[in-house]
Amino acid sequence: MRDAALFGARLLLGGYMGIHASQKLFGMFHGPGLEIAGGVLTITGIAYPAGPLAVSGAMSVAAAHNREGGLMASRNGVELPVAYLTLALTLAAAGPGKYKLGPSLPAKLAAVGFLAGGAAAGALIAKMVTSRPAPAEVPAEPSVADD
Repeated sequence: MRDAALFGARLLLGGYMGIHASQKLFGMFHGPGLEIAGGVLTITGIAYPAGPLAVSGAMSVAAAHNREGGLMASRNGVELPVAYLTLALTLAAAGPGKYKLGPSLPAKLAAVGFLAGGAAAGALIAKMVTSRPAPAEVPAEPSVADD
């Protein structure tokens, strides 16, 4: 039962991350980020815990980016990134279960990845929280010669 629940959670999180990243890659062209690789690795369980850790890093940054929207997703808040982040960290801690493809990462490599990813996400979040928005450009006044 536990393995089936873990597989279902991996399908849910990985599927949504794949859809989310595909929107960015193919729809809006805002850049690929880590979500599509994290989604595929999460669904398959390959190189566990790389997938959930990639998703948790991306969602940490997304939550920091949406902080001014408040708690609820209806106002572009942190609700959805925090839910995805929580599920990703839960999967990283619980493991992929027995229904997975390929091997897991060696424990030492996973620990290094976790620390490096956490440091990178922390630095990005700190940068977002402390930065100020760029000033809006003021349109130039039309010159007399333009008439």
